[in-house]
Amino acid sequence: MNKPATSVTATTVSPRTRSIAQITVLFLILILSIILLFANFAYLNTQSNYDKQYIGHAGELRVLSQRIAKNATEAAAGKALAFKLLSDARNDFERRWGYLRQGDKSTGLPPAPPTVRDEMESVRRDWENLRKNTDTILASEQTVLSLHQVAATLAETVPQLQVEYEKVVEILLQSGAPANQVAVAQRQLLLAERILGSVNTVLAGDDTAAQAADAFGRDAGRFGQVLEGMLSGNAAIQVTRVEDADARARLGEIAELFQFVAGSVDEILETSPELFRVREAAGNIFSLSQTLLDEASHLANGFENLAGGRTLDTVGGYALGLLALASIILIGLVMVRTTNRQLRETAEKNERNQQAIMRLLDEIEELADGDLTVTVSVTEDFTGAIADSINYSVDQLRDLVATINHSAVQVAAAVQDTQNTARQLAKASEHQAAQISEASEAVGDMVESIDRVSAHAYESAKVAERSVAIANKGNEVVHNTINGMDNIREQIQDTAKRIKRLGESSQEIGDIVSLIDDIADQTNILALNAAIQASLAGEAGRGFAVVADEVQRLAERSSSATRQIEALVRTIQADTNEAVISMEQTTAEVVRGARLAQDAGVALAEIEGVSQNLADLIHSISDAAQLQTSSAGQISHTMAVIQQITAQTSAGSGATADSIRHLARMASEMRRSVSGFTLPPPAEPK
Repeated sequence: MNKPATSVTATTVSPRTRSIAQITVLFLILILSIILLFANFAYLNTQSNYDKQYIGHAGELRVLSQRIAKNATEAAAGKALAFKLLSDARNDFERRWGYLRQGDKSTGLPPAPPTVRDEMESVRRDWENLRKNTDTILASEQTVLSLHQVAATLAETVPQLQVEYEKVVEILLQSGAPANQVAVAQRQLLLAERILGSVNTVLAGDDTAAQAADAFGRDAGRFGQVLEGMLSGNAAIQVTRVEDADARARLGEIAELFQFVAGSVDEILETSPELFRVREAAGNIFSLSQTLLDEASHLANGFENLAGGRTLDTVGGYALGLLALASIILIGLVMVRTTNRQLRETAEKNERNQQAIMRLLDEIEELADGDLTVTVSVTEDFTGAIADSINYSVDQLRDLVATINHSAVQVAAAVQDTQNTARQLAKASEHQAAQISEASEAVGDMVESIDRVSAHAYESAKVAERSVAIANKGNEVVHNTINGMDNIREQIQDTAKRIKRLGESSQEIGDIVSLIDDIADQTNILALNAAIQASLAGEAGRGFAVVADEVQRLAERSSSATRQIEALVRTIQADTNEAVISMEQTTAEVVRGARLAQDAGVALAEIEGVSQNLADLIHSISDAAQLQTSSAGQISHTMAVIQQITAQTSAGSGATADSIRHLARMASEMRRSVSGFTLPPPAEPK
C-alpha cells in the first residue's frame, strides 16, 4: 500500500520542480534583458544629454566670440562698462571651452569625444590668438580709461580756452593794442583748435595717431610759451607783454585753465603707444572673431552629428526588448501549464478532505445535544488534529460544568448570609442619618446667631475707622494750617525786608535827586555866563547865545523835575514806613494764630489715638466673631458631608442587597444552564 503512494508523489513532484526551474531560468533571462535594455536606454539618454550640453556650449562660444569683438571695440573707445563685459565674456568663453576640453565635474560631462578632434583643434588655435589680444586690452584698462578721461576733460577745457581768448582778442581790439599782440592772440585760438583735434586723432587710433601725438605735444608747448609771453613778455619769440588790466585778468584765467592741459601732455605722450596697441588688439579681435565664429559653427555641427554614429546601440536596444517580450510569453505559457496541473491536484485533495469532514461530523453529532461522554476518533487525515482538539475541549467542558455546579451551590449559601447582613446595615444607616440631620439643624441655628454678632461688630468697626479717618484728616488740616501760617509769616517778614530796602533805596534816590538839582543850578549859572559872553561877542557869538539859551531852559526843566521826584520820594518813604509797621503787626497776629492751631492739633491727635484704640478693640471683636462663624460653618459643612456619606451608605446598603438578590438569581440561572449537559458517572473511590 505504501509503494504506490510513494510513486505518485515522485511523479507529481518532478513536473512541479521542472516547471519552477523553467520559470526561474526565464525570469532570469527576462530580468537580465530588462536590465540591459534599461542600461542601453540610460546610455543613449546620457549620451543625448551630453550631446545637448556640447551643442549648447558650442553655440555659446559662437555668441561669445561676437560679444568679445563688440566689447573689445567699445573698450578701446574708452567705455568703462565694456571692460567688465569684455572680461565676463572672456571668462565665460574660457569656462565653456574648458568644459569641452576637460569636461564638467558638476554635471558629469566628459571631455569632447575624439570624433571632433579636428574641429576642437581649430577652435583652440583661433581662441588662443583672440585671448592674447583680449588680455592685452584688459591689461590696459586703467591706461585707456585714464586717457579718455583726460581727453574728455580736454574737450571741455579747450573750448573754454578758446572762449576766453576770443574775449582777450576783443579787449585788445577795443583798447587799441598793437596789431602783433592781436595776431598772437588769434593764433592761440588756432593752436587750441589743433590741440583738441590732435587729441581726438590720438583717441581714434588711425594711421596718423602717432604724428598727432607728437603734434599735440608741440602745440601744447607752443601755446603755453606764448601764454607766458603775453603775461610776462618774451623777446625770444617776439611776444610783448599785454598791459591792459582786463585782458591780463582774462589771461590769468586762461593760465589757470591751461594748467590741466600742460599737465596732461606727458601723460598723453607716454600712454598713447599703449593706446595704439589696444586699438591694434581690438582690430585683431574683430578679424579673428569671424574666423572663430565659423570654427565654432563647425564644432557645433560635429556635435550634432554624434548621434548618427550610435545606430548599433539603438539596434541592440530593440533586440533586448524582443528578448524580454519572448521571455514574458514563455513564462506565461509555463505558468498556465503549471496552474492547470495544480488545479487537478487540488480537486483530488479536496475530495479526500470532504470525506474526512463528513466522518468527523457524524461522530460529534451527539456532542451538539450536550452529551459530554462522547469521544471522537483520531485519524491520519487533516481532521485528525481537529478531532484531538475536540476531545481536549470536551474534557475541559466536563471539568467546567462540574466546577460550575459545585460553585453555584456555595454561592447560593453565601448570598443568603450576605443579604441578611445588608438589611441590618441599611436600618442602622437610616437611624444614623436621622440623628445627624438633627445635629446639623442645631449647628445651623448657632451659625446664624454668630453671623448676626459678626455683622454688628463689622458695622461698629467701620464707624470706628471713619472716626479715626476724620480725626486724622482734621489733624492734617491743622498741620497744613500751621505750615501755611509759617509760610505767611516768612513771606511777610521777607516783604518787610524788601520794603525797608525800598525805603533805603528811596533815600538814595533823594540824595541823587539833590545832586541832580545842584548840577541843574550850576548848569543854569553856566548858561547865564555863556549868554553874557555871547552878547559881548556881538554878531560872532549869536549862534553860541542860542545854544546857551537852550542849555538854560534844559537846566530849568531838570530843576523842576528833580523837585517833583523829591516830593514823590518823600511820599514813598512815608508809605514804606507805614507798610513796615503794618507788616510787623500782621506777623504778630500770624504767630498767635499758629499757636492756637498747634493746640488744636494736639487735641485732635489725642482724639485720633482714642479712636484708633476703640477701632482696634472693635476689629478684634469682629475678627473673633468671624473666626467663630468660620468654625461653625466648617462644622455645619462637615455635618452635611457626614449626612451625605450616611445617605450614600444607606443607599449603598440597599443597592448591595439588590445586587445580592440578583447574584442569587444568576447562580440559579447558571445551574439551570449547565443542567442540560450529561456528565459521565463519577469514578468510584478505590
